[in-house]
Amino acid sequence: MQRPEFYSCENGPKAPLPFSAEEYETRLAGLRDVMELHSLDAVLLTSMHNIAYYSGFLYCSFGRPYGLVVTKDRSVVISAGIDAGQPWRRCHGEALTYTDWARDNYWRAVAHIIGTGKAVGCEADHLTMINADKFSHFLKPKRGLDVAPATMAQRMVKSEAEIELIKHGAAVADVGGYAIHDAIKEGIREIDVAMAGRDAMEAEIAKRFPDAEYRDTWVWFQSGLNTDGAHNPVTGRKLKRGDILSLNCFPMISGYYTALERTMFVGEVDDASRKIWEANVAAHEYGMSLLVPGARCDEITQKINAFFAERDLLQYRTFGYGHSFGVLSHYYGREAGLELREDIDTVLEPGMVISMEPMLTLPEGMPGAGGYREHDILVIGEEGSEDITKYPYGPDFNVVG
Repeated sequence: MQRPEFYSCENGPKAPLPFSAEEYETRLAGLRDVMELHSLDAVLLTSMHNIAYYSGFLYCSFGRPYGLVVTKDRSVVISAGIDAGQPWRRCHGEALTYTDWARDNYWRAVAHIIGTGKAVGCEADHLTMINADKFSHFLKPKRGLDVAPATMAQRMVKSEAEIELIKHGAAVADVGGYAIHDAIKEGIREIDVAMAGRDAMEAEIAKRFPDAEYRDTWVWFQSGLNTDGAHNPVTGRKLKRGDILSLNCFPMISGYYTALERTMFVGEVDDASRKIWEANVAAHEYGMSLLVPGARCDEITQKINAFFAERDLLQYRTFGYGHSFGVLSHYYGREAGLELREDIDTVLEPGMVISMEPMLTLPEGMPGAGGYREHDILVIGEEGSEDITKYPYGPDFNVVG
């Protein structure tokens, strides 16, 4: 028996996707505009975020390559045999499965759709050096082009359907926040509080999206010294009265990420900590007032920098003040062109979704030591912005347990 290099696996009917067929066709039309502008015959997308954005399919790599080939009239997901019919059911368009009976059958499947000697776009920030060599060897392109910046620019401005899903995500994060608020007490472990928030969010996602696939929702709940970094993992540390806490809820809905982050304290907050916390809350409120159409990311950043500098706190800032939302995750993706940093000059426009999340970190041994962070998500509109995060911030609600 001769084993195939690739084959179709259309096992079962198409499943409901996060968005309508018209939504995906609109996204593909935007990508094809880029292809036409640069006279490309095809594009090979390889990242989780772009494959999910243009097809609806969110892959699980486990070291295997995946792709989405877009031509002038086709979009084809390239997936591994281990997934069977799931990529076909969960994608808009076609799907082709490659086998692992021989090395590089993935690239043979890609070449089967694209052909050789064509002008082909790719994601240069995602192709490894090894796969860049294979891209050249198997496709023998007459010309290549990095389309990652263009796809990022397209993803940065959300459709109405995307904004609606993101609003659901923000509401789910609020549910997780309240569950965490209720679970906090002296003596409980960080991991137990985190599980309460995660379980509440996963149940809420399943209620709101009964036809979805559920994956990747998580909580980082930190206490004491563990609050000094925004992405510090959960531990088994037990909470003590007077501890500073950091609530971080991250629901994932079909690859779309939202977040809720809040400073909290167990039982009581000392005067030095309250002063830093209230200053960070004031910066948070000031920053949110700056998120309006026409504002520029670097100029917003400089204004908040000046706010902190006036209070002799700028030296305790640890990262940028906010970032875009959409198809992104701690596993994949980033819309780096829409971040509140000194080196980003993007102008805010309607349809963008961005956070405001100032953070101050004071080292151990100082009065008020710990990491302070508030985080709201705002949708930029025609005249101003809408804050879609509803869980309260500040000492009035978040001294708990």
